[in-house]
Amino acid sequence: MIPPPGTGAFLNAHGWGGAAVRPLAGDASFRRYFRVELQGRTAVLMDAPPDKEDSRPFLAIGRHLHDLGFSAPQPLAVDLEQGLILLEDYGDARVNPVLAADAGEERAIYETAVDILAALHQHPPADVPPYTEAEYLREARLFPDWYLPAVGLAEAPGHDEAWAPLWPALFSHEPVLVLRDYHADNLMLLDRPGLKRLGLLDYQDALAGHPAYDLASLLQDIRRVVSPELEAAMLARYIAARNALGPNLDEASFRTAYAILAAQRNIKILGVFTRLYVRDGKASYPRFHPRLWELVNANLEHPALAPVKAWFDANVPPSARVGVKVG
Repeated sequence: MIPPPGTGAFLNAHGWGGAAVRPLAGDASFRRYFRVELQGRTAVLMDAPPDKEDSRPFLAIGRHLHDLGFSAPQPLAVDLEQGLILLEDYGDARVNPVLAADAGEERAIYETAVDILAALHQHPPADVPPYTEAEYLREARLFPDWYLPAVGLAEAPGHDEAWAPLWPALFSHEPVLVLRDYHADNLMLLDRPGLKRLGLLDYQDALAGHPAYDLASLLQDIRRVVSPELEAAMLARYIAARNALGPNLDEASFRTAYAILAAQRNIKILGVFTRLYVRDGKASYPRFHPRLWELVNANLEHPALAPVKAWFDANVPPSARVGVKVG
């Protein structure tokens, strides 16, 4: 992976001239990342082409999180015209690979991640758009729009109507800042004491929405299996922490919203990952489909999901719930 053409001049202008630049793992967007090293210092260079990515929300939300005392990498240098941002380097200790090598700290790490959410949700959301019913539906529609044709099925009627009675439950609590990709691959173990020792990544698409969303993202992780026992314990921990920090949550409505959001998110991702493969040629994403279907099939058993389950049972046979074939 070759750095963008303006990298040398950008680094020279900000005191990093002559630094070594090597690629880091990217994500599902058009952004690319590089580690910059110079005389014992390191930083991360984000290449976000301005014609494809707007980096201003990333910078604004990162500043908001930092001002609240949370660990979000802060910019060292910015050139929005070129789409280049030099960031604090949080190292390589992402939670997912760390736990893959040694799961001994799993519970403690998840407790910290849950406590961070509970603390963040005590604050009003940043100046971000609301997570609206229209947006929830747009995301859910990624499944019939992309997944169904990829497995040879035509879209069946009644999809939008099946979801309609579920949306009101997602507006049962005061909105909070929803980071939207809060999971083990976007959390960094930092050498910092205290509650906020986990570094936060990938929050540029944040919205103001239901507090259960990021909890569902964390506990129904598609890239690593969180046991049902740990999921239940962390859900209870979040509710207890919120009740200890402020006015009590309506636990019944919160748990219902959690179930709906977990289903909506996983169904959305089936569509997103299919689109990444079909439209963008990213062949690695269908490998997550079996895990997603495992989660979705379980999600649909919740009583609150009965209308959506009926639609799936009528229109998506078991043979189509195995994922998209690559090749």
